Amino acid sequence: MILAAFKKTNELTFERSYPAPLETVWRAWTEADRLRQWWGPEKTTVPECEVDLRVGGTIRIVMEAGDEMGKYRGTRWPMVGTFSLIEEKARLVYEARSWTEGEEEATTIEHTNDLTLTGTGEGTTVTLRVTISKVGSKARMAAFGMKWGYKQQLDKLGKHLSG
Repeated sequence: MILAAFKKTNELTFERSYPAPLETVWRAWTEADRLRQWWGPEKTTVPECEVDLRVGGTIRIVMEAGDEMGKYRGTRWPMVGTFSLIEEKARLVYEARSWTEGEEEATTIEHTNDLTLTGTGEGTTVTLRVTISKVGSKARMAAFGMKWGYKQQLDKLGKHLSG
């Protein structure tokens, strides 16, 4: 099941079910080597990824546009966040900011990501709520496009979990 909504409150909500154990899905979200394999929309890679999994710890991911992205090839989009809530194998909340490298001031998007994992008989349900609180003057299209980026990212997570 795929749910995605962009409300006037600047919230995006996604729900996906994966035929993978809760432990496996948790590790995919919390271990840098695993995150690097699936994070980001299609045609991007993750050359840099760090996770300090503790309240007050940071998550840092840099996405880079691949050759298939034409004029955007090589563009880097860092995201840095701080964990505010960690419930082992159940929930992660982090406040983050994302931007286009070299244009941080105008392209920063501030957002809170609230991830809930629920084990089911058949696997794990992922619910992700993203609340966008601030959008830089040159980041409106990027904020609008986050819905599609997250959808592609969750598709890539499914492929990662099944491989």
